[in-house]
Amino acid sequence: MSNESGYRTVSAPASAQLEEKRSRFIAQIMPVKTESEAVDFINKVKSENRKARHNVYAYLLRERNISRYSDDGEPQGTGGVPVLETLKGAELVDVCVVVTRYFGGVLLGTGGLVRAYSGACRLAVEAADVMIMKRCSKFTVRCGYNLYGKIQSLAEEFGAKIVSEDFSDAVKLCIIVESGSSRKFEEKITNAANGRLELEEIVDLYENFA
Repeated sequence: MSNESGYRTVSAPASAQLEEKRSRFIAQIMPVKTESEAVDFINKVKSENRKARHNVYAYLLRERNISRYSDDGEPQGTGGVPVLETLKGAELVDVCVVVTRYFGGVLLGTGGLVRAYSGACRLAVEAADVMIMKRCSKFTVRCGYNLYGKIQSLAEEFGAKIVSEDFSDAVKLCIIVESGSSRKFEEKITNAANGRLELEEIVDLYENFA
């Protein structure tokens, strides 16, 4: 999923492997934001697996809608494309997957390679923590202690996340609200306080709402 309202990615590296006719396929998935981050990850995996026969990869980036893949010496279309299509099927972006193959001595054929590479990638995706990143607004609220409970209730009503709280001379809260609800939330919180609060908004952020 990647559109104006949000997208899906992974929060941290993960890995998985499968064995097919004595060949080992080790899939590693990494969150990346740029091509340089993806290339660095690919090179790192290659340097750690110099004895491997192949290091097939694919990555998808939100920035400029970039997608790249490599079969790394496997027959054309049997490695990078299945990995890329598996990522697309999982609706993930800002991710890179490298599938390292240690050859077991038995040829798998094109169908076997496609199944092995896509299967290893799918297992790595299943092992990863998938985040649903939604477009949000961040509100910084400063109000009296008597309004704290009401604001908490409104945040809960709107499915908002209170990400920080500071209790000093006044209550200071940082609240993240999905963009589609931000105008209504602002209106309700202002009315509830009868204007007796300070409110600042930062728009077009993305936050994990998984």
